Amino acid sequence: MVTTSIRCFAVCLLLGLSTTIFAKKQDLPESTPEGLELVKNSNLTAVYVRPGASLEAYSKVYLLDAYVAFAKNWQRDFNRDSRSLSHRISDSQMEDIKTKVSAEFGKVFTERLQEGGYQIAEGAGPEVMVVRPAIINLAITAPDLKTPDMSQSFVREAGSLSLYAELYDSVTSDKFAQILDNEVAGDYGFAQRASSVSNKAALDQVLRRWADLLVKRLDEAHTAGSE
Repeated sequence: MVTTSIRCFAVCLLLGLSTTIFAKKQDLPESTPEGLELVKNSNLTAVYVRPGASLEAYSKVYLLDAYVAFAKNWQRDFNRDSRSLSHRISDSQMEDIKTKVSAEFGKVFTERLQEGGYQIAEGAGPEVMVVRPAIINLAITAPDLKTPDMSQSFVREAGSLSLYAELYDSVTSDKFAQILDNEVAGDYGFAQRASSVSNKAALDQVLRRWADLLVKRLDEAHTAGSE
C-alpha cells in the first residue's frame, strides 16, 4: 500500500513538479523519472502512463482524500486588493475553503464513479485502483465571505484550479499513471453575481468533468478487454 503521507506528497509535488504541471504542452518531457510516458493528444494538460498499463483489471476505486493548496500568494494578493478589512480573507477561512473543496472532490467523484458502475473501496484489495488526488493552484475570484454589509461581486469567471492525480495498483503499490490538468471554473462569458452557490456550481462542473473522464477511461479499458 502507498505509505507516504498525502501532505508530504503534495509538498514534494509543489516543490519538484511545478514546472511540469504548469508548462505548455509542447514543453512537457516525454517521460518521467519513474518511466511513465507522455500520452499524445490527451484531453487533459498532460497524462503519463507506464507502457503496457491498462485499467481493465480495476472495478473498484480507493479514493484518497484530496489535498488542497491555493495558488502562490493568492491570499496576500486578494487581501491587498480588498476594499476593507471585512472583505479580507483570514487563515481560518482559507482552511475552511480547503476542507470544503476536498470534501466536494470526494463527494463528486464518489457519485460519478458509482453511477458509472464502479465500487468505492475502503482499502487495498483485488481489482482495486488507488486514486491519489491533489487540487492545487486554487484561485477564487470572489469567495463568499458573508460580510456584514452584504456587498455583491460580479465576475466573468469563478476562478481556476489544477488537478494532479496519481493512479496506483492497490496490491503492488505500483504507480502506473499520473494526470495533470489546469482548468478555469465558471467561464461565464459575461458578468455574473458571485456567491457560495455559484462558486460551488462552478467547482462541481470541473470536478464532474474530471470524474467523468476517469469513468470513460475505465469503460473503454473494459470494453477493449472484452473484445
